[in-house]
Amino acid sequence: MEFKNENEFENYQSNSSDMNHTNADAGSSSEMNHTDVEPIEKLKDESHTDALVNAVDATFSVDSQNSESEYENRNETTMPDQGAVPPMNEPTRFNQKPAAKRSKSRGFVSTVAAGVIGSVLTLAVLPHTDYLNNFTNNTQTSQTQEAASTSNNNAVQPVSAQPTAVSTNSVADTVEKLSKAIVGIVNYQQQQQTTDFWGNSNSNSQSDNSSQSVESGSGSGVIFQKNNNTAYIVTNNHVVEGASKLEISLYDGQKTTAEVLGTDALTDLAVLKIDAKYVTTTANFGDSSKLRPGDTVYAIGNPLGLDFSRTVTQGIISATNRTISVTTSAGNWDTSVIQTDAAINPGNSGGALINTQGQVIGINSLKISETGVEGLGFAIPSNDLVPIVNQLIKNGKIDRPYLGVGLADLDQVPEMYLPENVTKGVLVANIDSNSAAAKAGFEAKDIIVSMNGTEIADSSELRKYLYTKVQIGDTIKFGVYRNGKQITLTAKITADSEG
Repeated sequence: MEFKNENEFENYQSNSSDMNHTNADAGSSSEMNHTDVEPIEKLKDESHTDALVNAVDATFSVDSQNSESEYENRNETTMPDQGAVPPMNEPTRFNQKPAAKRSKSRGFVSTVAAGVIGSVLTLAVLPHTDYLNNFTNNTQTSQTQEAASTSNNNAVQPVSAQPTAVSTNSVADTVEKLSKAIVGIVNYQQQQQTTDFWGNSNSNSQSDNSSQSVESGSGSGVIFQKNNNTAYIVTNNHVVEGASKLEISLYDGQKTTAEVLGTDALTDLAVLKIDAKYVTTTANFGDSSKLRPGDTVYAIGNPLGLDFSRTVTQGIISATNRTISVTTSAGNWDTSVIQTDAAINPGNSGGALINTQGQVIGINSLKISETGVEGLGFAIPSNDLVPIVNQLIKNGKIDRPYLGVGLADLDQVPEMYLPENVTKGVLVANIDSNSAAAKAGFEAKDIIVSMNGTEIADSSELRKYLYTKVQIGDTIKFGVYRNGKQITLTAKITADSEG
């Protein structure tokens, strides 16, 4: 920054002095026009003298924007030499500041005067408007709302300790929730009448046992639906078959009796119903078609009876779409199953095989129990059992195509009864007199070797073809050997209930 020489500085002081005299004249003119604020002007003049000595802070006149701008510019460009000390009696920029402060005081007085006048006008006009009424109403409304809000906040709900948050992926949580839908089933059957050594019926007090039911076996079941006053349980048919009474044991220790709603021996499924008041939780079925070998699964049931109720075992899916030949009360059948290495023991039958999401993807049904064999358990896939369960709830049985014959595999028949060169097929053992087979002309000892051109090797293949390829009302051509000669018989398939 450049500094002006001493002569320029003195010239500036002269000009500044003239400017202040001009402002003073303007201030006098203002005093003439505002006689009502004379006391304040006198106070200003008295403070003016003290300001001549004590004013140090830089102040700027508010009378003119141009004067203020000029002062700032000069302040930046006319800094005197620090070594030069101006004479005390000469006017300088320091002892000229009181004039600027006096101008600022006039602006302040004008502002105060305007405020007083505005307040007077407001107080004079306000009573003639609706502002006060509106303000009062708004204030009362605000207070009412605050009071209502305070009243609502005072209605605090009872404070209680909240359960500790746990991961939604916890296996324990999943198992704990689903275990409430797992029940124990005890099969009671009518006790047979006892006889003594000579074959005579007992006539003493023990003969009363002939009318009593005794425990025949136990298994597991899954509560899958609660509808109004009824809850439904799915289990294996072999768990409830032949029962005169079924006792249900629930997770909380309560016991009740169940009614058989429907059974299907071929698929080894049964549906029971109990009073819904005992049920708090139901299980959901998952999609078994999405399973892959290696998926983690859990088996829940009552192995070895109710003493080990709701036991949980862990395993994986060992294989899907396995086919196991089983012997049922309705005959031999090739059952499609899920293979798992989760431990399944007697008493687990009818229990749930679940995925990690807690969905039932299978009903535990059987295992291979042989010396040296471990980890071979099987469950009925959920996608296979759901249609069966729905039919059992609706009809109490499964309506399948019905031929009306009793069958025997050829390996069970002496060779003397078999035609030469016939190694595959199924022997007709007996015929229902009102069946489609009787109407078609079937006879005992006929050997069925084909259906609509498809070879039939044994009774399992015949049932599988009949139940999966044939609809009720279809007409089927059977290739049959009779007395060593092959003939063709045509039968119109009916439902079992039609006869």
